[in-house]
Amino acid sequence: MKPYVGAVVGNDRLGIPSLNLNDGPQGFRGQGTPATSTAFPSGLTIAATWDPGSALLWGETMGEEFRDKGSNVQLGPGLCVSRLPKNGRNFEYMSGEDPYLGASLVPSAVSGIQSKGVIANAKHWVDNSQETNRSTNIANIDERTQMEIYYPPFEAAVKAGVGSIMCSYNRISITDTGTNNAWSCENPDTLLRDLRGRLNFSGWVMSDWGATHKGTPHNGLDQSMPGGNDANLLAVMQAGNMTEADVDESVSRVLFPMFKFGLFDAKPNASRNNLANVTSEAHNLATRKLAAAAMVLLQNKDSILPLNDSGTTKIAVIGCEAAGCQGPGSTKVHGGGSGQVFPYYISAPLDAVRGRFPPASQNLTVLYDDASNASAAVETASQADVAIVFIATESGEGKDRRSLSFPGVPYAGIDYDELVTMVATQQSKAKVVVVMVSPGAVLTPWRDSVDAIIAAFNPGQEYGNAISEILFGDRSPAGHLPTTFPAVVDQIPFTQKQWPGLPAPADPKKYPGMIGANGSSWYTEKLEIGYRYYDAHRLEPAFPFGHGLTYTDFEYSALAANRTVVSFTLKNVGAVDGAACPQLYIEFPAAAGEPPKQLKRYKQVMLPAGKSVTVTFDLDDRALSVWSVAKQAWTIPAGSFVAHLGASSRDIKLNATI
Repeated sequence: MKPYVGAVVGNDRLGIPSLNLNDGPQGFRGQGTPATSTAFPSGLTIAATWDPGSALLWGETMGEEFRDKGSNVQLGPGLCVSRLPKNGRNFEYMSGEDPYLGASLVPSAVSGIQSKGVIANAKHWVDNSQETNRSTNIANIDERTQMEIYYPPFEAAVKAGVGSIMCSYNRISITDTGTNNAWSCENPDTLLRDLRGRLNFSGWVMSDWGATHKGTPHNGLDQSMPGGNDANLLAVMQAGNMTEADVDESVSRVLFPMFKFGLFDAKPNASRNNLANVTSEAHNLATRKLAAAAMVLLQNKDSILPLNDSGTTKIAVIGCEAAGCQGPGSTKVHGGGSGQVFPYYISAPLDAVRGRFPPASQNLTVLYDDASNASAAVETASQADVAIVFIATESGEGKDRRSLSFPGVPYAGIDYDELVTMVATQQSKAKVVVVMVSPGAVLTPWRDSVDAIIAAFNPGQEYGNAISEILFGDRSPAGHLPTTFPAVVDQIPFTQKQWPGLPAPADPKKYPGMIGANGSSWYTEKLEIGYRYYDAHRLEPAFPFGHGLTYTDFEYSALAANRTVVSFTLKNVGAVDGAACPQLYIEFPAAAGEPPKQLKRYKQVMLPAGKSVTVTFDLDDRALSVWSVAKQAWTIPAGSFVAHLGASSRDIKLNATI
């Protein structure tokens, strides 16, 4: 096995060091050396923190591990905006369903990684919105949607100085202004006109593994990774379609980031190799902090949480996900595929809860039932004051999720939704708390029957310790949803044309290898993805984008807004310290043709109980602009704007006209 996923041999004669590329976007994937690196929270989990500071810590800590493993290119972070709730790789991407959220977090992650002398790799450029038929699919998208929805996180990475970008498997058609059906890794519109031109990217573009077809660097690709049709490259050169100047330009794009981030200056260090164990107590604590910061308190009836304030004397922990359904260390904490990390331990929730209260403790008794027999689990819950039900679902690279529902409970013959419903309705004593691990949006058909719900997303190896801190009030929850949780199945009704796509035309010359495949998906929803769709069609989700409760309450007042500044007063009116995340949504003039409102600013604000602070958001031209295809520029539409200030996309507290 090769020591790294991508190993580019250096040139000793010219003093060029090797490039040691390795997965992935949430930690070093030591597939040949398991248990020697840290399983960090996923990219979507970091998006749930709504905190650039957390993104920076995440990037710095991962960067240290890649560096100490001898890798100098981290194949991450993942940036794609979530168009499809069922996308199997949503868990990898730190934009959630909003381009501004992604653009606000990406620079910190990139800077953190590259501060350690490791080159970050932003992926997957671009329109990589599904895993179904990902290697053949044509993404048909209009230019305005491309510029406003899918480019901003990558633009932010470019501005932050990201050294490399990975192009994706799919083909792309810019339906109104561009080339039809060109592969992403040789697309003159997305690579040359947009990435190199409009976004001014100066680093190098590498292909995804197997994503090279014709091998044409002069269309924007600089590095062809294994599995592509590299034989075509020689034919391109022999035909005179690639000049020496083209080669020099690509080489320069690779070498410049290597110089910039110190690869040429790095001293040989034998201890830095792929076999090194790079975990540490400091990294464990950082992972725990990040996981806890990302946990979203979705529901908390009668303030049942935190448990240390509830008078609870007996807790029932329900579900094998609390201890590992396939044995110790098997609790689900991340997704699969190239983004998977093989941790040296996983903190299980049951162990963490029990660890707070030794068996001889007179304060609290912890019961456990793995739910292999649902009726027995209900009986165990009935003996407790509070029953905490742990459920999980997962996804991975290569296929989209079949549904947003939770799967069957191992060995029990029922699914997790049935288990939660039984525990919530068939015993009358215990309050019921549900803790969910998921790679993205999920359905919660039992939400009205339970008392509290926590979304942990993919929390990484410190899951148990992190959730314990939230449950018992060591930390006040501060996470917010980076993606909408629907109320019912297919609340956003994708047609086959949108996903997974229509069969490609039966023309082997234009579509080699694609005959009969679902090869062409159309972004006919345009700007209406995620909460924008819910708002435009007046649909009520189960839990809206931006939603997240804490253990205190906040009051918003004194909103003042003009063309450049929005300010207001935020007060903690509760009895405990806590963090608020005020969110500014802008409603554009009707003639602009934009969705009803869009996230443009937010801020995590920690406030002691009873204290208040003035919060200010600065607005630049871009915050009020739309992309004009006719003018080929960002333009501010004429008319009045409305500033909506709130605690989520639906919990709007104050409004003001600009």
